[in-house]
Amino acid sequence: MAVGGFTRLPSGTVVVALRLPHPGYPEHTVRVVVHARSRQRALTRLSNLGFRGARISGNAEPPTPDETSAVLHHPDGLIWRDYRARGADPWHPISALGRVTGPVPPP
Repeated sequence: MAVGGFTRLPSGTVVVALRLPHPGYPEHTVRVVVHARSRQRALTRLSNLGFRGARISGNAEPPTPDETSAVLHHPDGLIWRDYRARGADPWHPISALGRVTGPVPPP
């Protein structure tokens, strides 16, 4: 089960943030942030991308203001970065998740 949380925006939409295993390197985790009309729709978007086990159980790790701002300014409304990334590390579009090249950092 993924650890994450959500924030409801004044417009009625939600921003969902989850910690999920990297699809190519299961020993590494990524932080995925999704903007959608509802929590269920956000989880459906992730499921359609291959993250079949993505569920929210509680609100243990809601999206930070930085994550909310980043996903709202992205045209796809779906971004990711390494879970251990620092605040200055860039967010990536979800399409770049499958194109990770080079050596994988140690866990």
